[in-house]
Amino acid sequence: VQLQAFGGGLVQAGGSLRLSCAASGRTWRSYTMGWFRQAPGNERDFVAAITWTGDSTYYADSVKGRFTISRDNAKNAVYLQMNSLKPEDTAVYYCAARSSPWFSPIAPNQIGDFGSWGQGTLVTVSS
Repeated sequence: VQLQAFGGGLVQAGGSLRLSCAASGRTWRSYTMGWFRQAPGNERDFVAAITWTGDSTYYADSVKGRFTISRDNAKNAVYLQMNSLKPEDTAVYYCAARSSPWFSPIAPNQIGDFGSWGQGTLVTVSS
């Protein structure tokens, strides 16, 4: 599956952004999708994940209650709605796909489980 993320930009603290990830590939609907982010000098961290049906989601504690992941299989797209943004949310955001309809039985946030990655989109939150 090929992925392309977009929608990043500059926003003030407390503001909102919606990231989108366009997917292509015949079996895209069989994939669990995730969002990760990487701030300068930091490792790439898990943000959120969603199963292929959209019935199950999982969030990092740092974004729980502020971010919402969703998907539209008819449009081959996954989204990340980010509200109440903080300066510490500043990072390059990546969408990723796991070649399974379901979360890993170990944990949904394992970066090694996601084999397909899009290019990142930069989100900058000013204070």
